[in-house]
Amino acid sequence: MTHSSAPAKPALTSEDRSARIAVTVFPALILLAAAFGFFVPDVGQMLAPHTSLYLGVIMFAMGLTLTLPDFGLVARRPLPVLIGVVAQYVIMPLVGLGVSLLLQLPPELAVGVILVGCAPGGTSSNVITYLAKADTALSVTMTSISTLLAPLLTPLLTLWLAGSYLPVDAGSMAMSIVKMVLIPVIGGLVVRLVLGKLVDTVLPALPWVSVAGISLVVIAVVSGSTEAIVSAGAIVLLAVVLHNALGYLIGYWAARLLRQGERAARTTSIEVGMQNSGLAATLAASAFSPAAALPAAIFSIWHNLSGAMLAMYYRRSADRHQVDRQPADPQQADAA
Repeated sequence: MTHSSAPAKPALTSEDRSARIAVTVFPALILLAAAFGFFVPDVGQMLAPHTSLYLGVIMFAMGLTLTLPDFGLVARRPLPVLIGVVAQYVIMPLVGLGVSLLLQLPPELAVGVILVGCAPGGTSSNVITYLAKADTALSVTMTSISTLLAPLLTPLLTLWLAGSYLPVDAGSMAMSIVKMVLIPVIGGLVVRLVLGKLVDTVLPALPWVSVAGISLVVIAVVSGSTEAIVSAGAIVLLAVVLHNALGYLIGYWAARLLRQGERAARTTSIEVGMQNSGLAATLAASAFSPAAALPAAIFSIWHNLSGAMLAMYYRRSADRHQVDRQPADPQQADAA
């Protein structure tokens, strides 16, 4: 008779396995896309007119991953969701402005950095949160709510913080976000509700749809910014690293100071630090210039590299902090 050992870990679903592989290879593919755009700019410029289409496909894929229970978390645990969304739209825009002033960035680059900060949370934050053993359901809800608020908050914050650098047409930007983000996300959610079983069969492929879409956006943006990369690549990289790192750090401590548990704080940290840089790049290229889109393109590369490293650190320390235990009562989910 065999003795029972420790409980087996639940098997990964095919969607989980696909997401894990995608987030692991994602940084390498984005680097390859950036190199391709830099060294073969003519091809990249052929892709440039269609960046809004690529982003729409990414957002539709995001909508397909959503279910109504994802939004039910707002009613069950409103405080951590509220903290995460407010932190997203307060910390990153202000840090973007602060970094731009600190590094004395030229107007186009400063607007690009600020616009990255004013964007909603990135969809890859959900996979990073899962890999970090943080609160994936909370991350999905934060991303969804911040994305739905983007048509209102992203243009207003950009106008407020970046308007002194370059003219900002907030109304036009809002309409672009509605077309590229809001309509595709809601469309994906409706399709998931109507054709749930069919959508379930394609869920494992959706992370790759996002990878392909962001790669195309990066190729298009980099191909139009080759001169800016040569002249200002190092300072933009420094701005992006500072912006991203401060987002992680301040997001974590904002949640902890507001008496959130360790899992919720780690989730907020990831959600705040990782932005929808594809949206920021597309908006910057269409509303300002290819050079203004450069910070978002570099952010796409960097935040996935840093997110993977942060997930590794959080995952290794999860048992020590007892953050990977799922309590029976959802109301106690953050009592780490």
